[in-house]
Amino acid sequence: MSTAALDARPRAAGADHAIELHGVAHRYRGRGAEVQALAPLSLRIEPGEFVALVGPSGCGKTTLLQLLAGFLRPTEGRVTVGGREVTGPSPARGVVFQHPNLYPWMTVRGNVELGPRLRGVGRAQRRRIADALLALVGLAEFAEAAPYELSGGMQQRCQIARVLANEPAIMLLDEPFGALDAITRDRMQDELHRIWLGSGTTALFITHSVEEAVYLGTRVLVMSPRPGRIVLDEPVPFPADGRDAALRASPAFVALRERVAAAIGSG
Repeated sequence: MSTAALDARPRAAGADHAIELHGVAHRYRGRGAEVQALAPLSLRIEPGEFVALVGPSGCGKTTLLQLLAGFLRPTEGRVTVGGREVTGPSPARGVVFQHPNLYPWMTVRGNVELGPRLRGVGRAQRRRIADALLALVGLAEFAEAAPYELSGGMQQRCQIARVLANEPAIMLLDEPFGALDAITRDRMQDELHRIWLGSGTTALFITHSVEEAVYLGTRVLVMSPRPGRIVLDEPVPFPADGRDAALRASPAFVALRERVAAAIGSG
């Protein structure tokens, strides 16, 4: 995606806001018993960080993301963005879900244009935004297709483009590349990283892939098995603008990847 295409997208307000969790815990009612999904935890994510979150299945990663998105309210504690408590969803916090949630009555382009259209962006500009993002995610030739005509992985790429069209101050990504083939996944990692560098957004990225977490993150968090708590919080020492294939093979990258993997195993 070109710099011009990035500049064509409207800038989100509040991109300088930090995310904070103040003694946040969450419980829910399971089958006949209460389940402690998250142990009380406190966390601060600085403006502009790309925080990658890994941990075993069922540790509360998605619960944490839903609390930040405003889809859930914590049982204990507070979630704040820029010092203001999160009480519900906001377009300033864009969410890319594990499974696509496209509107079937709209075209692929129409889905991507939706956010800018609702904000009153002119037709020509929102089409430029949508077409640039569809080219980025490899769906340019499917702009007029219906979502049900796409494969699952293609639908997910469309969802990513739709969120990016809003250029939210905060992006919350719940394993967005899990349905993609390996080649497309590597490409999307690089493109997402470049977009993040150019957009000024703050990102929380959930993944099961330790390599993906270390490659994309400026900081890696590891969660323990339920009830989830942070057992590793480590900055990634590699330059933000130096992520490439050579980095993945470097001894420092391999060492950090192994350290993160060990933290998951010992949590």
